[in-house]
Amino acid sequence: MSQKTPPDETMQQNINPEKGLTAQQATERLAKYGPNRLVEEKEIRFLRILKEELTEPMILLLITVGILYSIWGNIADALTIIAIIGMLVLVEAWNEYHAKRSITALKKLAAPTSTVLRDGKVMEVLTTEIVPGDILILKPGQRVPADAGLLEAAGLEVDESSLTGESFPAPKETGVLMLDAPRFIDRKNMVYAGTIVVKGRGKALVTATGINTELGRVADIAKTTKEPKTPLQLGMKQLSKTLLRMAIFFSILIPVLAFLGGLSPEQSILYGLSLAFATIPEELPIIITMVLGVGIYALSRKNAVVKNLRAAETLGSTTIIVTDKTGTLTENKLRVDSLYFDGRITQKQEFGHNEKEALKTALLASDAIKNVAVKTTLNNPFADAILEAIKENGIDLQKLQTTWILKDEASFDSKRKLASYVYQLGKSTVVLSSGAPEKVLANSEKALLQGQEVPMTEELRQKILEATSSMAQKGQRLLGFGYQRILPVQMEAKYRLERNLVFVGIIGFMDPPRKEVKNAIHMCRKAGIKVTMVTGDHHETARAIAAQVGINNSKVLTGEDIANMSDEELKKELERTHVFARTTPEDKLRLVRLLREKGEIVAVTGDGVNDSPALKEAHIGIAMGIRGTDVAKETADMILTDDNFATIETSVKEGRKIFANLQKGVSYYLACKVALVASFLLPTVLGLPLPFAPIQIIILELFMDLAASTTFVAEPQEADTMKEPPVNPHERFMNRKMQMRILKGAVSLFAAVSTSYLFTYYSTQNLAQSQTVAFATWMFGHIFLALNYRSEKQPLIKQGLLANKLMILWALGTIATLVISTNISALYNLFKITSLSLSDWTLSIGTAFVATFWMELRKLQQKFSKH
Repeated sequence: MSQKTPPDETMQQNINPEKGLTAQQATERLAKYGPNRLVEEKEIRFLRILKEELTEPMILLLITVGILYSIWGNIADALTIIAIIGMLVLVEAWNEYHAKRSITALKKLAAPTSTVLRDGKVMEVLTTEIVPGDILILKPGQRVPADAGLLEAAGLEVDESSLTGESFPAPKETGVLMLDAPRFIDRKNMVYAGTIVVKGRGKALVTATGINTELGRVADIAKTTKEPKTPLQLGMKQLSKTLLRMAIFFSILIPVLAFLGGLSPEQSILYGLSLAFATIPEELPIIITMVLGVGIYALSRKNAVVKNLRAAETLGSTTIIVTDKTGTLTENKLRVDSLYFDGRITQKQEFGHNEKEALKTALLASDAIKNVAVKTTLNNPFADAILEAIKENGIDLQKLQTTWILKDEASFDSKRKLASYVYQLGKSTVVLSSGAPEKVLANSEKALLQGQEVPMTEELRQKILEATSSMAQKGQRLLGFGYQRILPVQMEAKYRLERNLVFVGIIGFMDPPRKEVKNAIHMCRKAGIKVTMVTGDHHETARAIAAQVGINNSKVLTGEDIANMSDEELKKELERTHVFARTTPEDKLRLVRLLREKGEIVAVTGDGVNDSPALKEAHIGIAMGIRGTDVAKETADMILTDDNFATIETSVKEGRKIFANLQKGVSYYLACKVALVASFLLPTVLGLPLPFAPIQIIILELFMDLAASTTFVAEPQEADTMKEPPVNPHERFMNRKMQMRILKGAVSLFAAVSTSYLFTYYSTQNLAQSQTVAFATWMFGHIFLALNYRSEKQPLIKQGLLANKLMILWALGTIATLVISTNISALYNLFKITSLSLSDWTLSIGTAFVATFWMELRKLQQKFSKH
């Protein structure tokens, strides 16, 4: 695709850096420059799909049958075939259109967003709607959505490896836009589309979007890349080829045998073509796409956006969930609960003047004071909580902002577990640092007590550690903070900013567990799914939260413990340890890798840039939709739009339902195909006329397709879905159990049709009546079979007959078609049928019911035997 118009030099004019574009300006520029994308997305159109369906080999085969009917039969037969072609094509085109629209809709839900300044407000907009002139707000973890010139930067470093191949992050600084620099990598005041903000923050003016960006110039992307086939789709493709050969074999064999038995050449050819159309399993890929597509769309409405069909397949096989704590198991609504200061722990409601002054220091040490008024999902939750506490205590923020001027920062690092901010306070330069209490303490040479800086003795250090443990045991999240005064020249050595600190205190935050999480974890355990918590928090905090949500906390390992273990030792610990604290992203990646080596199917949650390796290593990477970074969301297979662990349990449950419905739909579809071939084979061997006319075969195919590709998609979840162990991913989709089910269904339907047909034919020697009875038996039989196939274990009476309303509508439509066609004489010749007597109806319904509903009796027997 191409941009409508490349950005011009006037693009930067009339833009207020403090307010950004107006909504109207953004709309006008989007129309002028086009969407911010490199790839053209094809619109899903019903007419295009309809055209594709009309040119399908099976439809062309059916049209051939219609033409031959008009030559060897009469025009009425040909018109009937054309009408059925129309119904079949419309049904299949609509099913495929609905499935593709569902998948497209979930892709839109998973579409990346960017933080911009518009109308003076910080807001999230779709990345595709970024336009030249937009003001970007840059923070760690974001993927830069467009080329932009920096207006402000504080400790900003950007990973440009996607463009340059350089593995080290590039430092960025503000300055005059150097658009005419000979090499784009030399433009230190520019950030580029596709690169990742690693550290610091900034504000930037968008200069180019879409293919006009540096990434657009080096990328040669013209069309949307197709999603690769999933293992199941590939397996079904191979199965389809095998079944195709079998279908063609019998479509030739049966007509040849019938011809040798006396059937005319014309009729033999018509039978062969009709049988080929009915038995070739061309709908198998459509059934799989339908079930997966509709299933993952249903998931998106339950706050889980599954980004690809492969993940939808794997969900039902999950054996262990490796989850972080904050925001997933907990509410992620931090509130200041207590403060360790001046050698004692004080509860929030008891804060005095000294504690309020300490809060100011904590705010300055936890995030840049200049951004206290900016409220976005990317804000530091610790800073937000401290800010709320400051507001509640009536502290003058405006004065604080004007007094403390931010000069530089060293963003939080998972290895250092510290963040530091350099401020100008009058003529002094002050560094304020915050992070894990033990890290702040380890870097402190002094402590602030009663307003005095005193040496950090071992006794004082031990007292602080005891306070840390006491606060953590209550389930609090902890943030230690301190400061040091430096000379301006020392700012160049950032790695030394956090040495020789003066320890000030520890803030304890409460982040209560989500109410629904405990039950979700209980349901996971019942379903044979283990839950392991991996967090960077203090081990006592992790232990307390684990106890509250029902995770086994009898043993807790820290990142330091993990580092001292060999892989074999850690594998053994993974059998009995379910809580890991003070871990790094590298620890998390190692745990996931070892779990995979143990044969587990692993689902992993993550939200940061450093979580992306673990998300990629897992079978299913799950990113947080609210607090997750762009990189985590792009790497993950699934995004939780509510950041809630309970949604993972819901997703696994839905994944099992998707897999079960796939097996039901495919089993039913293939059972009907096998039954149809067998129903023709027996009379041929016996030297009798065939049980269905060619036109009847085509009608049967219409109703078979409707049931398999539509009604099983709507099958609700079974009550015991989460009481079964996970699906074995190494087992073939069509395992022995499924093969036996197909065989039992096929034999049952074949037995019903053959019994009623042979009984009627031998009794009356009337072919039209015999074929009509066989036709009616099939129609009732495949309805009863579909009802039986709704569950393998649960009796229909337990499931509820009306639970799958779509199947009931299909059944009523099938019965209505049968009743109308056997009672309107004008249709007799079209459908090659006749009227039926009461005894004929009794025979058809009775044999169909007895031949299939033995399965329900078997389910009831098994249910009662358990009790």
